[in-house]
Amino acid sequence: MSATLALPAAKLAIGVAGSLVSGVANALDPAKAKAKKQAEDFETMFLEQVTQQLMTTQPGSEGPLGENGIGGDIYKSQLTQEYAKQIQKAGGIGLSDQIMRDLLRVQEQAGNTNTAQAGGAPHAG
Repeated sequence: MSATLALPAAKLAIGVAGSLVSGVANALDPAKAKAKKQAEDFETMFLEQVTQQLMTTQPGSEGPLGENGIGGDIYKSQLTQEYAKQIQKAGGIGLSDQIMRDLLRVQEQAGNTNTAQAGGAPHAG
């Protein structure tokens, strides 16, 4: 294998190994997997709203998909949903990563608070 092909192949192998390790870690931690799913769903919803705004046309004008109407509106809605899903699957815009970190941090803080409360504070007798 030539040197020009070896470096990209090594990067690809490292990336696949990293994805596999994080996938196994997520499978072992259901709370993290649930937070990841919720974050991805939120990012998809956000992207759907953005793509819906991009497809909006002036009333009475012909849209990017042809004539407007009930059928066209339904098709545009379904199309924007699929665009959003595909954008998110392709890596999204990085919103889900930040949301997942925040969700896990909030869960960790709630767990620490519950643990401290469960331990019981000494009563001032």
